[in-house]
Amino acid sequence: MARDKTNHVTMTDVARESGFSTSTVSLVLNDAPLGRHLSAKTKEHIRKTALAMGYRPDAFARSLRRRRSHTIGIMVFDLSDPFCTLILRGIQKTLYPTTYLPIIMDAQNERKQFERYLEMLLEHRIEGLIVVANWLFGESDLLTQFEKNNIPMVGVGRDLTASGIRSVQVDNESGGYVAAEHLHSLGHRAIAVIRGPKELADSERRWEGIQRYALNANLKIDPARIVQMPAAVDPTSGFDGGYRLTTQLIESGVEFTSIIAFDDLTALGAMRALRQAGRHVPDECSIVGFDDVPIASLSSPGITTIRQPMEEMGSLVAGWILESINPPAQINDLSARLELLTPSLVVRESTTRRP
Repeated sequence: MARDKTNHVTMTDVARESGFSTSTVSLVLNDAPLGRHLSAKTKEHIRKTALAMGYRPDAFARSLRRRRSHTIGIMVFDLSDPFCTLILRGIQKTLYPTTYLPIIMDAQNERKQFERYLEMLLEHRIEGLIVVANWLFGESDLLTQFEKNNIPMVGVGRDLTASGIRSVQVDNESGGYVAAEHLHSLGHRAIAVIRGPKELADSERRWEGIQRYALNANLKIDPARIVQMPAAVDPTSGFDGGYRLTTQLIESGVEFTSIIAFDDLTALGAMRALRQAGRHVPDECSIVGFDDVPIASLSSPGITTIRQPMEEMGSLVAGWILESINPPAQINDLSARLELLTPSLVVRESTTRRP
């Protein structure tokens, strides 16, 4: 049997095998309106022949005819980061029941790679773009090209409204507030804080939340107990930073009975430093993380953390894109605004009441 160069079964192959013309086969296999004039016997024979031959519709050819790619680009800063993984799960759950194919591009924390992949997504004529961004990415001249080509864009994990992109984030300030409130309610007053990199707006918002609670509760946070992680692109740097900075706090001799870590990996690093110093968690030092990535519940002890609704954020932005591509009666509004989702406290074994 003659096949096309890709060795795929084509409509022409089905037509030859079934004994009908290619146009008749096309009417049946594409469920075209004119197909209603064909007999049920003819349609059944053609479909059975196509099934037996392993025929599959050519989505690429169909997209060329309809001038639509039915693809959605998803740019993530680092697939190895659990934060990205959980957001992707939410995106994929929303896209799965649809006809849209997600194209996932991993920038691997490389700015040049990020921009090259944006160019490739433009060239492949995606119909929408979701950017899962950290502080390294977001402001790019290439993003304006998507707007010029009327390709809807949304951001998740970072506020990209300055670039004209509708975004969703967790309310980091609220998360910082809840973390401080939890430790204070357990009787902790000597609270240490491991802040994230200063370039990261999330870190500043969480610190603002901690300070706001401290002010409301008349809680003094000693500057000697505050340390800050340096800028880094390595996804494991949170663990290393938590370990190093907690060791620094221990060696400084400053008193602390609890730690608010920037995220769960930082909390894990802090826990290792405390263990090596002979300090038991949580009896001698309680720890609160942030994010609630899977490893937070698997560690020993399990980490009390501020949960980001990451799957929910992924589902939300995917829904925004779908609505903008296939709007209802009224055009969907993707104007640049930031939506904040409420975090929640997940209490595990890394925190306990202070005697």
